[in-house]
Amino acid sequence: MFQKLLIIALAGSVGTLARYGIVGLVQGRTGGDFPWGTFAANMAGCFLAGLVWALAETRVSLEGPARTYIMVGFMGAFTTFSAYTLETSELLRAGQYAFAAANVALQNTIGIALFFTGLSIGKYV
Repeated sequence: MFQKLLIIALAGSVGTLARYGIVGLVQGRTGGDFPWGTFAANMAGCFLAGLVWALAETRVSLEGPARTYIMVGFMGAFTTFSAYTLETSELLRAGQYAFAAANVALQNTIGIALFFTGLSIGKYV
């Protein structure tokens, strides 16, 4: 059990570093009030979750523990729902209602679409 937790933690640390890099890179290039960095990390995470899921179901033998390490460890740390929630709340508190609504609409609709895109691509890779 300790080994499993250690591997999940290590995968999570890699996911955290990947998220940190993407958020910093994208937000640094776009700037502004809208949280584009978090948006990019969340959308990449949705796509990758769909892709990994499809590959695990159709192409790659990715059984129990390995799937847990990737989906819970790496993907759990890579996607940034808590940051998304915090940033949306900050936009609402700042009275930037249009940005808050856009953040919710974009992250949810595009995120779901990208999950299914990754799922579809993963079935044909």
